[in-house]
Amino acid sequence: MTRVSVIGNAGGGKSTLCAAICAAHDLPNISIDHLQWQPGWVPTPKATFNCAHQSALSQDRWLIDGFGPWDSVVERLKASDTIIFVDHPLWLHYWWTTKRQIKSIFVGRPDGPNGCPMLPVTFRLYKMMWHVHRVLRPKLLAELSERAKTCRIIHIRSPRELNTFKRNPI
Repeated sequence: MTRVSVIGNAGGGKSTLCAAICAAHDLPNISIDHLQWQPGWVPTPKATFNCAHQSALSQDRWLIDGFGPWDSVVERLKASDTIIFVDHPLWLHYWWTTKRQIKSIFVGRPDGPNGCPMLPVTFRLYKMMWHVHRVLRPKLLAELSERAKTCRIIHIRSPRELNTFKRNPI
């Protein structure tokens, strides 16, 4: 486990899972959110994002967390030796996201993009989550099926599976 993609809808516990994996395997943790957003939720120019993404993929060891543009997802999955798909029921992603959004009022979000307050983008986030679930999830499942022959796929479908893997990320 040296080139790991962690992907799934918002609010699924990916960030805490990534921290556990990176600690257990001494991997650098690269967040797509940090690559694709500048302060104030300003999108990073495509060329800048692509350069940063390519730079990450060119490393020998990495864990990359998040979606980003679809073409970057496919490229990342092809380069991975392990893909972890956090795929809870949609209602649970919404519930955990709502709790995180409320919590961000009081303590911010230390793992979020710099200078990007969470609360103002809540409704945009909910719309994006619906799109990820209805449009991108089926495409992602097809990609995972294709990649199953060449890399390890870990499909996490419940909080219990998430916690079990987080405790022992092998």
